[in-house]
Amino acid sequence: MCKYWQVSRQAFYKVRKCGLDEQHKAAGLLVEVKQVRRDHVKLGGRKLYHELREDIRRCGRGFGRDKFFDLLRQHDLLVKRKRKYAVTTQSDHPFYKYHNELSSAEINAPNQAWVSDITYLRTRKGFAYLSLITDAYSRKVVGWNVDSSLGVESTLKAVAQAISQSRQTEGIIHHSDRGIQYCCYAYTDKLKQKGIKISMGEAGNCYDNALAERMNGILKDEYLLDAEFLDLEHAKQATRQAIYLYNHKRPHWSLGLQKPAEVHVADNQPVVKEMRGRLALTEQDTASF
Repeated sequence: MCKYWQVSRQAFYKVRKCGLDEQHKAAGLLVEVKQVRRDHVKLGGRKLYHELREDIRRCGRGFGRDKFFDLLRQHDLLVKRKRKYAVTTQSDHPFYKYHNELSSAEINAPNQAWVSDITYLRTRKGFAYLSLITDAYSRKVVGWNVDSSLGVESTLKAVAQAISQSRQTEGIIHHSDRGIQYCCYAYTDKLKQKGIKISMGEAGNCYDNALAERMNGILKDEYLLDAEFLDLEHAKQATRQAIYLYNHKRPHWSLGLQKPAEVHVADNQPVVKEMRGRLALTEQDTASF
């Protein structure tokens, strides 16, 4: 065969060996991808590339970003995004609706602004409801609670958790939609007692609370909280694990691919700002992935 194609035996075996080496490297990389995906089931390709950059670098110069995405595509490991919309806000009530304080605020540190929202979880015994409070700067979930009721008790437990993790609460902006849980006296009085500013988005405009809406999507899409759970306790366990993984293990683009729990520590702020500046220049290049 070598004689027919006019190549030396040495060249034939060299090409064959290179092909086998590349297959071995790709197989090893797939193992690493699947290990990460065990905890972060729907972590996107760009973040996988960042998390596994050392393993990819060891594969050699010929194995770059494009080849990594080709590998994911060949093995059906690219994340398919899905969009879902559901109305969970009851804003037709007699309580006072506050103005949007967040839109004009300059947020440059943790515990300056929190965004809140409620989303539903499915169980075999009916719906459960997840109340979330997320720090607007660090993107860390600072308060949460799962309950079988949409009553204010669940949102009060979530905000109590957020308050407990902050050294001081005076002047923090609490932003939410105009749902009855956030407008009722029990909730607004709690915020006022702690010196927290109350802020709310426009009625029917989900973009006024986009960060909170985005958090719902991440937890449901990437950490499978859109699954059907056995009961309320099962939903709580799944939520606890999802929030831990999100806070401590998931790299975030807006944080320079650091984790929310890292950024929530004030000492990390200069590093975050520098990384944010770098990624702003490169994010357009990777937008197609």
